[in-house]
Amino acid sequence: MNIGVVGVNHNLAPISVREGVSFTDLQKIEAINYLLDKEIEEVVILSTCNRSEIYIQSKNIKEKIKMIEQFYESFFECPDVSNYLFTKSGREAIEHIYNVTSGLDSIVLGEDQILGQVKDAHVFSMQLGSSKKIFNKLFREAITTAKNMKSTTKISQQPLSISYIGVKFLEKRLGELEGKNALVIGVGKMSKLTMKHLEEEKVNTIYVSNRSHGKIKEIQHEYKNIVPIEYKDRYKVLNDVDMVISATASPHMVIKYEEMPKLQKQVYMMDIALPRDIDPKINDIENAEVYDIDDLKKIHDENNEKRKELANIGYEMISESINEFLEWVDSTHIDPTIESLNDKCLEIREDTLEYIFRKLNLDTREKKIIDKMMTSALKRLIREPIINLKQTKDKGKREEYMKLVEELFEL
Repeated sequence: MNIGVVGVNHNLAPISVREGVSFTDLQKIEAINYLLDKEIEEVVILSTCNRSEIYIQSKNIKEKIKMIEQFYESFFECPDVSNYLFTKSGREAIEHIYNVTSGLDSIVLGEDQILGQVKDAHVFSMQLGSSKKIFNKLFREAITTAKNMKSTTKISQQPLSISYIGVKFLEKRLGELEGKNALVIGVGKMSKLTMKHLEEEKVNTIYVSNRSHGKIKEIQHEYKNIVPIEYKDRYKVLNDVDMVISATASPHMVIKYEEMPKLQKQVYMMDIALPRDIDPKINDIENAEVYDIDDLKKIHDENNEKRKELANIGYEMISESINEFLEWVDSTHIDPTIESLNDKCLEIREDTLEYIFRKLNLDTREKKIIDKMMTSALKRLIREPIINLKQTKDKGKREEYMKLVEELFEL
């Protein structure tokens, strides 16, 4: 099976490594084009706050996997990344794709956000032409199976996204969130989820700051207690809040150590961005505590036991879907023979019709009738061989039958 995956994720690599090999969209385009030029047939790159993974479909898969390992080091100029890279190939790589898509390889078992991220990554590659027949089938099946698994098991019924866990984490630090004030930096998906969860916890005021101030006004009607803050004024409200949650797409720190004011009371800061938004040195400042994505692992186990039970059902569904996918891949080996049979029929049809129409004086209606009859007869001729090819599961017997068909029809 010529499918492989290489990358880093939360299972092995700390946040400092993951943020060093995080792909921007422009870097994805550059990387995909580079890898296609290296005779890799299909490429999908999945880059999230918890993982940076390159999926490939290619001949000489082991050789290409080694090339991807070297690519990570050179592309990001990060020699240490080799200590944290994982590689999988064949069925193991396919299982990884299914598990990731279903949220069974996430920090929060069964979380929903990754499903959309995988879908977006696949669409991105389709638009670049780097996801073709095999990967289009594989990723669509993985996405469909993930949806069916979640619907059947209800594994994602409880909202345990990173945003939700971050809010619950802060609740434990503060005792309760009701009546507290918060500063949220960013207005992306994770920030919106954070604001939703903060409202559910009856937070008093949610100050919101974003580099593009206009985007806050676009979402202001969705929440009751939002107070927009100019991005340049984000430090000014730190003494008015009890907590800060930052989730921007900025490549740089948005809360910097050297610009921090003196804090008059305890402020808890949750950084759920990657690369990180909040300078970890702020932990050295009096009345400041900074947490990041890796800290959320410490509480995720509390909500995980029931999900593990449900995940076993998911693994069974995934295994069935993978078996079907592998059967489909195996059956694609007969596609060239079927295509040749159809081409042969088309060639006979065109030659025969050209001769008949040249010899007989027929009107348009008569020509259409003869064309339909000829096409139908030729399809009947090749229908049985095609059915037998598709139904023969034994690989050896199928290869013998393919040779017989190719010799019989002079393909």
